[in-house]
Amino acid sequence: MDDRTGTPHLLDPSGGCPHAANARLLARGAVAPVVLPGDIEGMAVLGHEALREFLSHPDVAKNAAHFTALREGRIAEGWSLLTFATVPGMTTADGDDHRRLRSLVSRAFTVRRVEELRPRVAELTESLLAGLERAADADGGVADLRRHFALPLPMGVICELLGVDAGYRDRLHHLSSQVVATDISPADAVAANRELVAVLGEIAADRAEHPGDDLTSGLIAARDEDGDRLAPQELIGTLLLMIIAGHETTLNLITNAVRALCGHRDQLALVRKGEASWADVVEETLRWDAPVSYFPFRYPVRDLTLDGTLIPKGTPVLAGYSAAGRDPAAHGTDADRFDVTRPARPGAARGLSLGHGAHYCLGAPLARLEAGIALERLFTRFPGLDLAVPEPELPRHSSFVGNSVRTLPVRLGTPAAY
Repeated sequence: MDDRTGTPHLLDPSGGCPHAANARLLARGAVAPVVLPGDIEGMAVLGHEALREFLSHPDVAKNAAHFTALREGRIAEGWSLLTFATVPGMTTADGDDHRRLRSLVSRAFTVRRVEELRPRVAELTESLLAGLERAADADGGVADLRRHFALPLPMGVICELLGVDAGYRDRLHHLSSQVVATDISPADAVAANRELVAVLGEIAADRAEHPGDDLTSGLIAARDEDGDRLAPQELIGTLLLMIIAGHETTLNLITNAVRALCGHRDQLALVRKGEASWADVVEETLRWDAPVSYFPFRYPVRDLTLDGTLIPKGTPVLAGYSAAGRDPAAHGTDADRFDVTRPARPGAARGLSLGHGAHYCLGAPLARLEAGIALERLFTRFPGLDLAVPEPELPRHSSFVGNSVRTLPVRLGTPAAY
């Protein structure tokens, strides 16, 4: 394909590292035509400033009623991206409906409420580090950090918040991974979505019968100022969003940060010398290797021109977070360099990978808290930690939505004295 033409970019359903393709597309412009699975025409917004404008544009909607191809019946039931478009909840709602749904959840994710979780996150982190060490001892000093640490930490926290029994957690991760996969077959996509909805229905029914001091019980009981409650489908959709967004993003964030620090020991040394903080590591990872690459969907409600490119009304548009994070126009000619001392943009975070505007990620404070504690405790306990295989050999996510690797084998080295 000649990237100097307007030829649409064919998104690879099997995923892979997005950065080389992102750079080529950004050289063409901030907005690019793409081909989604099933030969569905779409667009991706890749440039930082264009994406910032798009995410808060008044003529851009989230409700799939504006999705022309879906409305015209051109989307099959087993389309791998269908859940992103149709799941009932705040990610597919606009205006007053979005504000109603978001208000019912937001009280659990205020900065104060999240800060109250700090001791529990630290306790769970220490327990998982001990388990990581046991796994390495049992396998010649090598352990899969993603499986034993980066995954169970955010999954454990979000499930505790939701009141989900520990016995569901492996199943929920497996099913949510299938739901966000873009290389899944139509039959498997339908089956995974149905099973996930059924499991969440079981969880909601249990919380309704045995309410507790958890977010699911609160959502079942809560009314907004107008006396509205979540409809049953909205409750399931909200739980689905919370489970997937509440662990997949932070899982990728922790995984990507460990990879980045292992590949840039000079940056790790700056943190250890106090010349940068663990919060700086988190922010630079969010920018440099965003946990989400292309997030579906938003739809212009009229023909929209963005950075000189026409996006027709009803087009499914992807938010290109990984591309925007390395946009040289916003982050300088060294945008592809991992630098924990990089200053934040004036009046804003370094990047947009947790969103912008009305749909900014509710769980952003929790993700930052979890990742910061995880990284500090991990590299303090295992100062010699390093990758057990070369970075290019790490297997990538089978999705162009999530951006990370499927496994992260590491050598822990000698633990620090406690």
